[in-house]
Amino acid sequence: MNIANLLTSFRILCIPLLVFFFYLPVPWGQTTAALIFAVVGWTDWFDGWVARKFDMQSRLGEFLDPVADKLMVAASLVLLVEQHATFWIAIPAVVIISREITVSALREWMAEYGERSAIKVVNIAKFKTLMQLSAIFFLLLAGREAEINAVWDHSWLYIWGYIFMYVAVALTLWSMVIYLKATWPLLSKE
Repeated sequence: MNIANLLTSFRILCIPLLVFFFYLPVPWGQTTAALIFAVVGWTDWFDGWVARKFDMQSRLGEFLDPVADKLMVAASLVLLVEQHATFWIAIPAVVIISREITVSALREWMAEYGERSAIKVVNIAKFKTLMQLSAIFFLLLAGREAEINAVWDHSWLYIWGYIFMYVAVALTLWSMVIYLKATWPLLSKE
């Protein structure tokens, strides 16, 4: 266990905290959940930087980092789907979560053949993650209808949240196609 892995573990431990504040029936509950999500998103970048800068990369970190990302994103998307209960959030959430499961399974399958390097993270996937995190942050920050009307107009947060969400979905599908193309020669042999 090193500092980078502790930061990654911290991200996983923040998920119940985010859910708690999301449902806390106070005007600042969902804003706190959004801030927790932002800290976790920033920590995602920071733990990777620490690992590379101080040569703390480890097999545990390689395993935990994507797990922490996927758990936080999936948990947040489930909360947003429940809150908004609309096709316009449910479909992107299903696409994003399905892609994450597919790519994770594909990575594991490729590792069975010693070809895990064939499915390295591409830059488009990093931009996809940025768009996902931005979308979720804006939609969490926008809050519940009662909070919106009581405090100030959050419509611009919804607009940007939806824009980022649909950009993330396009990038999600694009990156999955890149991964499938990279692994297709081995997949087609099976």
